[in-house]
Amino acid sequence: MTTAINMEQLKKDAVDIFCNGFACSESVIYALRKHFQIELSDDAIAMSSGFPWGLGGGGCLCGAVAGGTMILGYFFGRTKPGDPKNARCFALTEEFHDAFKKTFGATCCRILTKGMERDSKERKDHCIKMVDFTVEKVSEIILRELNADSSK
Repeated sequence: MTTAINMEQLKKDAVDIFCNGFACSESVIYALRKHFQIELSDDAIAMSSGFPWGLGGGGCLCGAVAGGTMILGYFFGRTKPGDPKNARCFALTEEFHDAFKKTFGATCCRILTKGMERDSKERKDHCIKMVDFTVEKVSEIILRELNADSSK
């Protein structure tokens, strides 16, 4: 793993893969995995494939939010019931959620893309902004928290 993140390149890679075949959640996981150089199998990308367009087209949760949440869980989540570190994961996820909602007004895909045709340039451009925001904000949270851990 590395914490030497080139934020501009991270955002570029996330947007490039988003524009070339991956959807929002997949792009977020792909780019963050690549830039943090974490040992996370392609299965994680596959696991996120149902999130785009609001949970498979249902219009609910934004896929970028879901992908960002998955990566926060990778870094700060629990693997055993009762592990108290889950409280930290919840707090960091809430921080990300609140920042996303403050920036875009919602986390629900159908609200975020209201009035936009599914395959339109307008919607693609709007989703690019959300993918870009997500990889940057999630990276900032991870870097801050890892630095806080290493200073103890």
